[in-house]
Amino acid sequence: MPLINVRDSSMLEMKSRLAQKSMAISTRYPVMIIGGAEDKTNGCEILRAFFESAGGSSANIGIIPSASREPTIVGDRYYQIFTGMGAAQVQILDIRFRTECEEPRWQDVLKGCTGVFITGGDQLRLRDLLCDTPIVDSIKTRLQSSELVIAGTSAGAAIMGEDMIAGGSSGESPNQALVDLTNGLGFVPELLVDQHFHNRNRMARLLSAIAAHPNRLGVGIDEDTCIALGGDGTFQVLGKGTITIVDPGSLTHTNHPVTGEDSPLSLHNLRVHVLKKGDCYDYKKRAVLQYHS
Repeated sequence: MPLINVRDSSMLEMKSRLAQKSMAISTRYPVMIIGGAEDKTNGCEILRAFFESAGGSSANIGIIPSASREPTIVGDRYYQIFTGMGAAQVQILDIRFRTECEEPRWQDVLKGCTGVFITGGDQLRLRDLLCDTPIVDSIKTRLQSSELVIAGTSAGAAIMGEDMIAGGSSGESPNQALVDLTNGLGFVPELLVDQHFHNRNRMARLLSAIAAHPNRLGVGIDEDTCIALGGDGTFQVLGKGTITIVDPGSLTHTNHPVTGEDSPLSLHNLRVHVLKKGDCYDYKKRAVLQYHS
């Protein structure tokens, strides 16, 4: 039986530990995009990852419930969750009119925040209230300087890209009439996000959106599932569902510019990835980096 050098054995153990560490899921994410209906009562994996990213027990979290028709109820739900986790401070930015975005009081609240959480509801309402306002400018500035973590769920996820899916239908073949598109808030400009993805059969809707914006990367996010961006052009998958990536980077043809609104769309040479918890993806280079079996 061959002898094993003690030094070689130590090196093997160290490499093994490093390999295990590289496979572990980090909890420091500048941006988290959640497909909606995330767990709020059991392990709260996704919400806890946001809480930890925002500073844990030192976190000062601002909640924006403006997309909801019941912002007081929704805001209070997340207030209870994050205070229950032990956040140092949780504040609700209950913004109901666009003119409020000019008010210094909300800027003062944001200055103290280490994390901002945008709830679900109606993404069009959210866009109309916040787009091109000092609040969004302030969030973008603090994101770029790594002073803030932002998360959005459902409607709060839809608004993350420069272009946004505002609504539409499901269960049909891809066509222009299947999806309503508008501008988002542009926190992650490269992505075109759809949420409640497999739960509401939205693959054709995302394909229709990508036919209109082939310069974007399509990301379909299931419920209780999240892409957690690391700030370096990569993200990891958290939660119980899957992430569907529609990459039109090698697209050779689409009839979108010439077809009628109700006519079927063709898209040639798309790349599609389906990712699960623990998988990692580089959305700048458009490549899967790591996957868990």
